[in-house]
Amino acid sequence: MHIVLVHGAGGTPTTWSELVPLLGDRPHTLVTNPMSSLTDDVAHTLGVVESIGGPVLLVGHSYGGAVITNVGRSDLVKGLVYVAAFAPDEGETVNGIVERYPPAEVSKYMRRGPNGEWRSEHTEEYWTEIGWDVPVDQRHIWDSESRQSDNRIFAEATGVPAWRTRKSWYLVAAEDKTLPPGIQRDMAARAGAITSEVPGSHFTPRVRPADVLAVIDRALDAL
Repeated sequence: MHIVLVHGAGGTPTTWSELVPLLGDRPHTLVTNPMSSLTDDVAHTLGVVESIGGPVLLVGHSYGGAVITNVGRSDLVKGLVYVAAFAPDEGETVNGIVERYPPAEVSKYMRRGPNGEWRSEHTEEYWTEIGWDVPVDQRHIWDSESRQSDNRIFAEATGVPAWRTRKSWYLVAAEDKTLPPGIQRDMAARAGAITSEVPGSHFTPRVRPADVLAVIDRALDAL
């Protein structure tokens, strides 16, 4: 089964740079979405899935979970793995989910561009509070490659969620200050996902790659 890895808002395939060496000979593809809208990102990722042509396990981090929730309706997709990720229900938006809860600590570091696009401000204070467990020598990767995200990725509604018909796994980041763990647990429970937890920040694929791999392997074995 082919693994398709989907980054979150502002992200690039470097989200998975610590995981990829651990994948070994497991077939995998890293998606680079345009982040121009949820619709565009779903269409782009679906195109990747269709180009593979065989059974796929989708893995999404953060906002990437909203993408796989929609792409997963494809008959080629056999399972979903959420890594500290959004798992919206039909008609929900990413913004709508977070607005039901107290603001996360990361909100003070979010900045809007001239056209309403979003980008996080990676100051020293940001890393101390939000990504304290990312090694200092790796933080430049996020600083240099972080991209702006159009507000439409957060404001467009999800269709029928794939987790209703696809087996799902969820890895909760128990100290996450970007997508608080309480929100993660609520979404995982609603989706009926097989859930596990690890300590650490929202940068789970980078700081806990072996734990992410363990969930992927459990999913592959089950499917």
